[in-house]
Amino acid sequence: MRVHPAPRKRTIAVQRRCGVAAAAAGMAGGKKLRRLPHIFAKVLELPFAADADVSVEEDAAALRFVAAADGFTPSGGASAHAVEIHPGVTKVVVRDLSAGLDGDDGAVFELDRWRFRLPPCTLPAMATATYADGELVVTVPKGAAPDDDGDGAAAAVLGGSGVVESVLLLV
Repeated sequence: MRVHPAPRKRTIAVQRRCGVAAAAAGMAGGKKLRRLPHIFAKVLELPFAADADVSVEEDAAALRFVAAADGFTPSGGASAHAVEIHPGVTKVVVRDLSAGLDGDDGAVFELDRWRFRLPPCTLPAMATATYADGELVVTVPKGAAPDDDGDGAAAAVLGGSGVVESVLLLV
């Protein structure tokens, strides 16, 4: 555990010699801190509680999520749907096939869901979900990694068959 040293200056209010009420109201002037929402471009959401035990397996071709489906028993099987919740933000949602695409489960906003941030090289639109023997298996395939700076120096794993053709490691 890292211990941070105590700051030399006690507070901003003491430093600027303004009242506590004015400092709390933000009338002290200066820069205001702006926080952006904590959003990722690609997210997988499973129909389990946030503290559920989910096994995550990764290979060159895909990410595989395996969970014991205790509270989720789809009668018609399971399917994965890629939902664009905002331009550039995609969420993979697992649903029961018997409920259909317009089921009421999407109308309820659940905060206590198991979520996983997917890397940029994944293809959420091609995600699949299967339910067998009390286990839910969700597979999210990988594609070529996007090039960040456009000069072709980034590493790309091209493995539709699970074979890595070339990898460039920059240290």
